[in-house]
Amino acid sequence: MSFAIIKTGGKQYKVRAGEILKVERLDKKSTSPKIEFKDVLAYGDDKTAEIGSPKIDGAKVEANLVKNGKNRTVLIFKKRRRKNSRRKNGHRQEFSLIKINKIFSKDGKVFSEVKESVADTKKKEIKKEAKTK
Repeated sequence: MSFAIIKTGGKQYKVRAGEILKVERLDKKSTSPKIEFKDVLAYGDDKTAEIGSPKIDGAKVEANLVKNGKNRTVLIFKKRRRKNSRRKNGHRQEFSLIKINKIFSKDGKVFSEVKESVADTKKKEIKKEAKTK
């Protein structure tokens, strides 16, 4: 299995082609759902591995933005004894769901990519037929 280690949102993730990942929210201003991660720290497969110092120039990971959302509420409750002082606060962390499509090596060649399943191609054909009717 081919993999890549990318850095986004101050964290590092080990990703594979076709994987769906929950990362810190990405600011997406354009209408295109494609995202490129250029901070590739390492990539490889079962036999070989390429490790950067600190990152690999020219290597990138291409992904699609599935959706942006918020996690469940985390409650923060602070109470000071015998002072009649309490404070209740909540926080919902924002996240982005992304699907990894392709991993490119440092020379720009496709190192790994998603193979489309039969079910996905049938769904696309059905959508095209529905649009033409």
